[in-house]
Amino acid sequence: MNLTSLFRPSSRPAGHGITIGTPRFYDLAAAVLFRGRRRSYRALLAAAGVRPGDRLLDVGCGPGYFARMLAEATGPDGSVAGVDAAPEMVEYATRKARHLANCSFQPGAAQSLPFADGSFDVVTSSLVMHHVPQEERGRAVREMLRVLRPGGTLVLADYQPGEGALARVHASLSTVLAMQRRVSPLEPLVVDAGFRHVVSGDAPPWLHYVRAVRP
Repeated sequence: MNLTSLFRPSSRPAGHGITIGTPRFYDLAAAVLFRGRRRSYRALLAAAGVRPGDRLLDVGCGPGYFARMLAEATGPDGSVAGVDAAPEMVEYATRKARHLANCSFQPGAAQSLPFADGSFDVVTSSLVMHHVPQEERGRAVREMLRVLRPGGTLVLADYQPGEGALARVHASLSTVLAMQRRVSPLEPLVVDAGFRHVVSGDAPPWLHYVRAVRP
């Protein structure tokens, strides 16, 4: 099964890694390819330890699915900012979250986040790092460290194949294979960036995450 041709490149200028300019299809494909994604993102939400009133940033927010979950968790006294390098994703996410007053989106690359130092209590990023050029992934994680307040939490997640027959079929899809080839270990990136209290975990069925704290 080859879905690659259905992902139109974004209008974002080159140099920021792989961006996708078909948000509606991406949202649908994610629901199909990553069955149980709500279960996965609930696990990430729990790992992030989001509290009412927290200031949150979702890096590489895509169509805004997880950002909306974060907005519900932090409540009206908190806020969620979503950033994505693809303007099409930002526009789509903004429309989907128009009922949430505490959730906003803007263009931006993980390697150069458009926020001041220490702006957030929690930073999340899922299924993003494999889109960032390998030589710039360290820079992207250091940016996440920069915008966190001291003691703030990072939850960084990427694709991990599951187990069993269904997982083997899923992992054999050409789109998933291409993604899997770009995935690199998250733990060294987080440690090298300067994070502490690094804990690894899984968000079944398809995600592996690292939770860490800014000193």
